[in-house]
Amino acid sequence: MDTVSHHGRETAYDVVDRGGDGPPICCIHGSGGSSDLWTGQHPLADHHSIVSVDLSGHGESDDIDASAGYTTLSAYADDVLAVAEATDAEILVGNSLGGAVVLQILLERDFSPEAAVLTGTGARLGVLEDLLSWLESDFERAVEFLHGPDRLFHDPDPEIRERSMERMHECGQAVTRRDFLTCHEFDVRDRVGEIDIPVLAVCGEYDQLTPPWFHEYLADEIDGAGLAEIEDAAHLAMVEQSTAFNGAIEEFLATVGEDRSRDWY
Repeated sequence: MDTVSHHGRETAYDVVDRGGDGPPICCIHGSGGSSDLWTGQHPLADHHSIVSVDLSGHGESDDIDASAGYTTLSAYADDVLAVAEATDAEILVGNSLGGAVVLQILLERDFSPEAAVLTGTGARLGVLEDLLSWLESDFERAVEFLHGPDRLFHDPDPEIRERSMERMHECGQAVTRRDFLTCHEFDVRDRVGEIDIPVLAVCGEYDQLTPPWFHEYLADEIDGAGLAEIEDAAHLAMVEQSTAFNGAIEEFLATVGEDRSRDWY
């Protein structure tokens, strides 16, 4: 993996580049995740370089000393912006907490990507109180709960589910709990209408963590935003149904490219 130095820390990221001439895509994982969440999106590298970030404290990136909530979210936004600058990424794709990071960037930072994809996320990300309690006192129960039916996955291959659980354990209880507490405090419902770039909201048909109506809200509130539902998937649709997910991304970016060409002429 490559790294970029910023704000006194090193942020790791992976790049898959097959020589495509489309704008690079930067992918941001969710709570307790890491960059390898996005391996199913590598086929998109035929047209777009695929950049996947390890947020601070995840994967191979240095951690931060930050309290949960806005401070952590801001640090994660710094991670993404540093990687985007290093890789010339012009498309942001965020899942769950990663979607909150993308929204934070779009609303509060001086960076305007060509487009953004928000998947398994929402303008508000309240977390079940029982889950927050288990994340503090019974991490194994929290991990098992998240990997129950129609939460992170609908009907995954057992190996995919097992790798996801391993990834969360590797991230660890402290960072994963910080992530979920940060999600719990996140709420930009009064501001999403300010977003003025092309946005696609992508939801898993069976997602109970961020249900389809979370994404319908984003599509309704953001001017011109699109909505795509991935069948037979839950929260991690990009993992569980990568082909359908990638197809939705390709269709969206083709539309963005056509609009950009018309504006140029």
